[in-house]
Amino acid sequence: MKRLLAGIACLALCVGAFAQGTVSFNNSATALGVPGGAPVFDLDGTTRLAGTAYLAQLWAGPDVNSLTAWGDAVAFRTGAGAGFWNPGADSTRIIGTVAPGAVAQVQVRAWEAAGGTTYTAAVAGGFKYGSSATLSIATGGVGQPPSLPAALTGLTSFSLVPEPATYALLALGAAAMFLRRRK
Repeated sequence: MKRLLAGIACLALCVGAFAQGTVSFNNSATALGVPGGAPVFDLDGTTRLAGTAYLAQLWAGPDVNSLTAWGDAVAFRTGAGAGFWNPGADSTRIIGTVAPGAVAQVQVRAWEAAGGTTYTAAVAGGFKYGSSATLSIATGGVGQPPSLPAALTGLTSFSLVPEPATYALLALGAAAMFLRRRK
């Protein structure tokens, strides 16, 4: 009898470990149900990110202070699909720290691939990077069979920003011009 109870307890713990919320990592018009989708832009705010020169990744967690990368970083599409990342055959991202149906804080981060395979490395290396606003999303994965992954409802377009040193150079140049005019 003890073995049976131990087995049931183990099974309950194992099933509970698989209970994780899901999100569809896709910014296309079809996935978001919004005309035009939510493309990602370069510094100028008009040029859409394209190809393997840029990467995007989903960051999520139970609150904004615990955002973690979930799933692999993916490259962007090219041509007419520029500005939209290519999630591959399966856009589902499992958020291991959020239960199915619970609200997750979700953010998309994009960066220049020359900066490395992670967002953190690109920022530390002084490469271009950017992020979406943080969204509150009720995750999918509820019930039997599990519900579909939640769409990134509310996602809007965003642009990359230059490395911080670029801002410092701009400020230095503006100060030099100001001092020169005063003479």
